[in-house]
Amino acid sequence: MPDYQDIEVTQDGFVTTVEIQRPPHNFFDYSLIKQIADAFSAADEDSNCRAIVLASQGKSFCAGANFGTGKDNDSGSSNSTGDGFWDTTGMLYREGARLFGNKKPIVGAIQGAAIGGGLGLSLVPDFRVVCPETRFAANFVKLGIHQGFGISVVLPRLIGQQAANMMLLTGRRLNGQQALDLGLADVLTEKDTLRAEAHKLAQEMAENAPLAMISVRETMREGLAKAVAETTEHELAEQLRLRATEDALEGIRSVAERRTGNFQGR
Repeated sequence: MPDYQDIEVTQDGFVTTVEIQRPPHNFFDYSLIKQIADAFSAADEDSNCRAIVLASQGKSFCAGANFGTGKDNDSGSSNSTGDGFWDTTGMLYREGARLFGNKKPIVGAIQGAAIGGGLGLSLVPDFRVVCPETRFAANFVKLGIHQGFGISVVLPRLIGQQAANMMLLTGRRLNGQQALDLGLADVLTEKDTLRAEAHKLAQEMAENAPLAMISVRETMREGLAKAVAETTEHELAEQLRLRATEDALEGIRSVAERRTGNFQGR
């Protein structure tokens, strides 16, 4: 198997596990998303892989995007200008769209937080296994910015337009039980059995006829990767516009200080 810097790929029977290894919070950048996309592409070409588990080390599944080192929550100097943001984030979103175009079914083992861009990454799998400690949030309005990573099209397709509106316009957090009730999660289990339950579901699919499973999945996800690629162009433009506002600066400060934002609409 290829040697990746921030992920580990392992095989158990017909199930491939792709584990993100940037604990404790697994902030992502272009490099990490590309590694995951490359791993998915390799799994598509591997006849010994029939299903994938996407998991991560640490406290959070993925606490969001980071355009600096990828090891912590700094912003990164290359992302400080408008052109830098457009180029860097655009490259990331192009790799992100690849994640939605793979052939094999994916089960996400979502422990801890899947916040902001991390929510977007958690929407890549076909199914999500969660625990009571899981937290999903589209916190973009609390930061004064627009959602990205194709969330605009993937989230309503998954849970319905109205429920997606509620998540996006309130920025509220959902725990594992609430996510299950909403249809955002598919299996609720305890934290110490989460990875095993995700593998169990992947194994159940891996026992089926692989060509038929790929065909059925392609039909059910028809147009999704293309829609994500097109939607991220709009999301990126809105993020670029809003990140220059005073509200975005206040949103970043208020979230870091764990307080309600004092927004002025400018």
